[in-house]
Amino acid sequence: MSLTQFEAPPAQYNFAAHLFERNAARAAKTAYVDDHGTLSYGELAVQARRLAAALAAAGIRRDERVLLAMQDNAHWPVCFLGCLYAGVVPVAVNTLLTAADLGYMLAHSRAQLVLTSASVLPTLSEAMAVGAHEVREVWLSHPGGALAAGQADLAQRLAAAQPLAAPAATAADEPAFWLYSSGSTGRPKGTVHSQANLYWTAVLYGQGVLGLREDDVCFSAAKLFFAYGLGNALTFPLWAGASVLLMAERPTPDAVFARWRGRAGPKPTVFFGAPTGYAGMMAAPGLPARGEVALRLCSSAGEALPRELGRSFEAHFGCEVIDGIGSTEMLHIFISNRPGDVHYGSTGKAVPGYEIELRGDDGRPVPDGEVGDLYIAGPSAALLYWANSEKSRNTFQGAWTKSGDKYVRNADGTYTYGGRSDDMLKVSGQYVSPFEVEATLMQHAAVLEAAVIGVADAGGLTRAKAFVVLKPGHDAGALHEELKAFVKSRLAPFKYPRQIEFLAELPKTATGKIQRFRLRELEAAKGADSR
Repeated sequence: MSLTQFEAPPAQYNFAAHLFERNAARAAKTAYVDDHGTLSYGELAVQARRLAAALAAAGIRRDERVLLAMQDNAHWPVCFLGCLYAGVVPVAVNTLLTAADLGYMLAHSRAQLVLTSASVLPTLSEAMAVGAHEVREVWLSHPGGALAAGQADLAQRLAAAQPLAAPAATAADEPAFWLYSSGSTGRPKGTVHSQANLYWTAVLYGQGVLGLREDDVCFSAAKLFFAYGLGNALTFPLWAGASVLLMAERPTPDAVFARWRGRAGPKPTVFFGAPTGYAGMMAAPGLPARGEVALRLCSSAGEALPRELGRSFEAHFGCEVIDGIGSTEMLHIFISNRPGDVHYGSTGKAVPGYEIELRGDDGRPVPDGEVGDLYIAGPSAALLYWANSEKSRNTFQGAWTKSGDKYVRNADGTYTYGGRSDDMLKVSGQYVSPFEVEATLMQHAAVLEAAVIGVADAGGLTRAKAFVVLKPGHDAGALHEELKAFVKSRLAPFKYPRQIEFLAELPKTATGKIQRFRLRELEAAKGADSR
């Protein structure tokens, strides 16, 4: 669909300033409710402008990077929008990163300052102690203890600053923020987005598809550092003038249910989650009754939503689950079901403002019903991967962005997910490199070789499974849980293999390369035999 029907932002554009102006009449309304209290729209604007001034006072210049490694609380949007307002570039990263990954991102982004939470500080300190970086200071949100040299209390820095009077004169198309995306090698890629990209996702998806309203209360299980969570808990609700619940803890079923029941603020009317979370909640003993919640709409992304899971959730709560696919590179969702037009088992139709093509190995469009590589054209595409021209050229091909996903277009215009184009796994909505998990397993003294593939569990969700060859003299029966814990202790928790199978040898080519497709065939044969 052509973009001519949508009003583009002006050439000189600052998204944070636009949001503050858009919500000026809502100054007294609650924007955020977190574990510490509430923040009104007026306070959000003032605090963000104070952050912008504090950055300048600390010598952080326009276009320099600031690492934002913070748990979800009201300081997160203050920091993100304050950076945008100042023309400083926030680099939002996962709070569960290992020291090695965090150290890589510090060096790669050349971050001058870190905005973080106390829970992240031990890993951050380890990363800074062993790796090269340019960090001058670390500002802590709710530090909860004594501060070391080079650390400061974020709240005190905000209180000491006078709000910056005017925003940086940023261009709509200039770099505004980064999000890290994993690639086929597992090496994180700094995905650079513009000021205008936030505008386009708000207009095309938050407003155009979800139809968020001023009276909504939004709650996202996906954290703000994800592209999905950033839209859910900042861009879309603030554009609509809605209120947002933020939760620092992990989105376990019980934690989510407590928010749904209104035990930590107003009951949410719109919930954003991933299929893994929905499956866990539907199986949880504390599942609320329909009358206990105020949900009018739910969203799902991160991986394909199984048909029966969507149907069972809607049957229980009387609330549709709007499944869609987005990416870090496109910032948010570009194919989606929509309210009143949900096709469970499919990802829905192209979001207005985006064009979709499915291409074969020859690069030509494939007909309906055939699997093809997914390409997207739309105004929210990232500018590039930082300092990675080869992968930038491969992904951002003129007007088109190559997703790395396989899809089928159905006769009714809906799209059905067909899997990843490479060996990458998507577990709990996050990409997992099998090579990274294999390398970690082989650090264990008992492991000779390992190979990792994705398998579907009983609910149709992808889980990592490891095939392990042990060194002589080791008992497989005693190692299942030990190896899982071993990987958990060295990688982010979602990456560990949920299943481990021990083999005498792995299938390999004549040159010694592991044939993962043979392992996938083995699993498929097991599934066929069980039916």
